[in-house]
Order: sequence, then C-alpha cells, then structure tokens
Amino acid sequence: MKFKGINHLALVTGDMNATIRFWRDLLGLRLISGFGEAGFRHYFFEIDGKASLSFFEWDGAQPVERKLHGRPVCGPIAFDHVAFALDSADAIWTLKDRLEAAGFPCSDLIDHGSFHAVYSFDPNGIAIEFCCEAEGQDIQHETALHDADPSPAALEGPEPQPSKWPAVTKPTPATERQAKAGDSSGFFQKWAGR
Repeated sequence: MKFKGINHLALVTGDMNATIRFWRDLLGLRLISGFGEAGFRHYFFEIDGKASLSFFEWDGAQPVERKLHGRPVCGPIAFDHVAFALDSADAIWTLKDRLEAAGFPCSDLIDHGSFHAVYSFDPNGIAIEFCCEAEGQDIQHETALHDADPSPAALEGPEPQPSKWPAVTKPTPATERQAKAGDSSGFFQKWAGR
C-alpha cells in the first residue's frame, strides 16, 4: 500500500464568504467544488492539483480561540496548525506582505534549521504556516531526528514497522467492494452507538 499524499484537509467555518475571500481571493487557491443544503455547506479549494483544503460551514460555528502554533495546551485538542509548502523564501516573503496588507498579522520568517516558515491565522482563527525547505536541506530523503529524549518507537527508524500490528485475517471479499451512495452519516451513527 502506497499513500499518494493528502487528498484534502477538512476544517470548519461559520462564515463561508469570509473563508472564500481569504483562501481564494487573498491566497489564490482555486474554488474547485462545493455542495450543500440548508444549514450546511462543504467547499473545496485546490492547493496543488492533487490536494485540497475543504471547509464545512455549519450554522452557529464560531472561530476558534487563537492559539500560538506549537504552544502546548491542556484539555482535549485534535489539531494544532496546517502548514503549506512554498517554493522559496521569496514566495513566503511575498505571501507575508499580502497577508499583512490585508490586515492578517504574521510572524517573522523563522529559521527552523531544515526549513523556514511564517505563521499567521485565517479568518476562522485557524493557525496556518507557510514554509519552504532551507537551502541544501532535503528531509524527505535525508531523515533527521534531533530529539534529546526520542520516543522509543522513533528509535526503530524511519521505515514502517508493520509487524507491530495484527495481520489482516478477514479481508473484504472482492464481491463486497462497492461504493455506496450517500454521506458518511451511517458510519458516524454506528460509531456513536459504541
């Protein structure tokens, strides 16, 4: 099994118009798909021809409280920030200037060693990062673990360790491999009943 990348990241907004104005008009991501009904929308913005960013618009959804990128918090949390790769530091500076001109504060350009990044927030309070590899760095092919106290699992190396999980003993028969019409609500109802 080989992953091809992220298809889409699904986030939430209470204001689709502001979200479209930011992601499409300010940052330049094409609006490629959208559907909805009363009280619900789901729109997709193209990132790179393969991956997209999507937003659900729900009545009553409110922007999240802004949290600094990477800053630890207590209590339930599932998400810190989303990072977008750009071609160069010049592209990051151009984007930083556009964001600031539109009233969205940005961090300085931060040198993280293997990459450089600028941090900001979208209109929904979602923490976003724009980064590029530092010159001479290629962490996709030259892995680096700079941790004074690494996780024991990380010490096993960069390659997948499939033997750590049970083997599949009941594969889905080919005759049952069919896509079903509808949304995923049946899955969520089944899951909620657990």
